Amino acid sequence: MTQKKRILILLKFPLYGGGSGSFTRNLAKQLAKTGEYEVAIAAPDARKIPGVKTYTINPAFKAVFESHPEWKRAKRYSQLKGFEFDRQYASFLLQIGKIVEDFKPDAIHVNHVHFLTWIASFIKSLYGIGFITTVHGTDIFNNTIDRRYFVLTRQAVERSEQIIAVSPHTRKWFLKVFGQKLKYRNRVISNGIDSEAYLKRLPTKNIDKKYGLTDKKLVVFVGRLTREKGLQYLIQAAKKIKGEIYIIGDGSYKKYLVNYAKITGAKNVHFIGYFGKDNMNELKEFYQRANVLALPSVVDESLGLVVLEAMASWTPVVASKKGGIPLVVKDGHNGLLVRARSAKALSASINKILDNPQLGEKLAENAHLTIINKFDWKVIMPQYEQAYRKAFEATIKLRKDRVKAIFGRAEIEREKRELTEKIDIKW
Repeated sequence: MTQKKRILILLKFPLYGGGSGSFTRNLAKQLAKTGEYEVAIAAPDARKIPGVKTYTINPAFKAVFESHPEWKRAKRYSQLKGFEFDRQYASFLLQIGKIVEDFKPDAIHVNHVHFLTWIASFIKSLYGIGFITTVHGTDIFNNTIDRRYFVLTRQAVERSEQIIAVSPHTRKWFLKVFGQKLKYRNRVISNGIDSEAYLKRLPTKNIDKKYGLTDKKLVVFVGRLTREKGLQYLIQAAKKIKGEIYIIGDGSYKKYLVNYAKITGAKNVHFIGYFGKDNMNELKEFYQRANVLALPSVVDESLGLVVLEAMASWTPVVASKKGGIPLVVKDGHNGLLVRARSAKALSASINKILDNPQLGEKLAENAHLTIINKFDWKVIMPQYEQAYRKAFEATIKLRKDRVKAIFGRAEIEREKRELTEKIDIKW
């Protein structure tokens, strides 16, 4: 029987509440389901994942790139002083070292181009373990606003067997920031989704009753409430939108957005907070109940899991034509793309779907089929397995080289002993 390969996935944020956390959870579960791998996650989170070994990291500080709904009082990495970052880095390094000793991985998978790549590079040298890196987007942005980490990160990433970007836009951005010489080992693998989890139509009478949605048209936003998400334009457009707008999420911009909704008199805008692990079924109900998922981003973001989840739930997306979103949302086919920072364009496109049920049904069906055919884990997983093979091959080579080095030293010692016996040389 072939021994299972061991993969250790590293993450420095919680497993819930952020895109990289959702990605890590889902990828780990899919890898474990193949039966070919033993998978472990090392992250600052004690919650268990079925079929996956979890190691809880206790960081010196709760730190984030921008914000995180489960770490509301966290500092930003760009705000950490030198001695604070020393403690943070040391806490992760020591704990991950112990995890590597215990789990003995054949490959390491790092999330984000940041200091975890430094640790993976160190482990590669010390233990002979190859690693791959996934670039999510916020990590690139953090390297542009805080250059303290840039040089060490670039040196570490250069030793990564594969650098994976979640969208073509993210890849282009990564190469612009870190250099074109990394192009040969950089590829795009989009986020995946288990579309079977969204095949079953859930009854939505629970949320209809809880939120008073019976017979109402529904527009939903799901995500972090930050300036970059462009929600101020959705609120500005709200009085012209012929439906109720429910905003699911939390973040640093929430207070401003709530006040802005009051100022504009947008009475059809409702903030219902962050949906965590315990709200997953309710979130699925919202996806399936919604007539439209609105994503009015004003910056070039990566392809978020929210888009895939909504489309898998037969919900068309109206989104800004920015970043990685056009990779999956095709204008007029499975959703509508609009000009960013335009409340007028946003309201017009949303109402176009709300006013035309036949159009909505067509977009919804095409959205669902897009996910099944192009973004299901059955399609995405072979691409990741190919990337892991690069890391496994690097590990085998590194370990062979270490054996050769040890054998070579043994030969030298033997020669020394023989010469000493013959001519009595003292070394």
